[in-house]
Amino acid sequence: MLDKLAQRIQCYSPRALALPPHTREAAVLMPLTRTENPELLLTLRAKNLSTHGGEVAFPGGRRDPEDRDLVYTALRETHEEVGLEPELVQVVGSLSEVVSRHGVKVTPYVGFIPDAVEYRANAGEIASIFSVPLEFFAEDPRQTTHRIDYLGHTWFVPSYQFSGYKIWGLTAIMVVELVNLVYDRSIVLSEPPQLSKKEL
Repeated sequence: MLDKLAQRIQCYSPRALALPPHTREAAVLMPLTRTENPELLLTLRAKNLSTHGGEVAFPGGRRDPEDRDLVYTALRETHEEVGLEPELVQVVGSLSEVVSRHGVKVTPYVGFIPDAVEYRANAGEIASIFSVPLEFFAEDPRQTTHRIDYLGHTWFVPSYQFSGYKIWGLTAIMVVELVNLVYDRSIVLSEPPQLSKKEL
């Protein structure tokens, strides 16, 4: 499974966005456990944060001026937020760039991590750390669909519920791209889903 996943990501051509040259940048890590049935590591951000407080997100954050590249940003921020040492991560490749509602360009990087890691949540930023089997998302078990308008387009983004966590927004967009790539799914974000007429 991991070999197939790695090969598909390495051969993939992610979409790059045409944005102004001084657009703020950020990067996140999409950590996948090295197991027969890989799990995605996710975080619940602390409620008191000024941006995306109380939301589920992949570990990551803004690029610092001294960061040599965005892979470094993703690994540095992941270490700061959950205590995952950069040398434990095998970065496989990137997915398509997305833009947050605050106008920040975010690049997601998929990386393999050991199954048994003792995480340390940064209490000032992270309320909890949890994982979700990647195959959970493969059948598109959305509870609702959120309509999101950005960059002149309308997107219909799934919202998932897993063990009391709500997974939606940019995080769900990244998950859908990964699932489509790995499981040959065709979850479409550019039109409303046929399975549900719930649109928020």
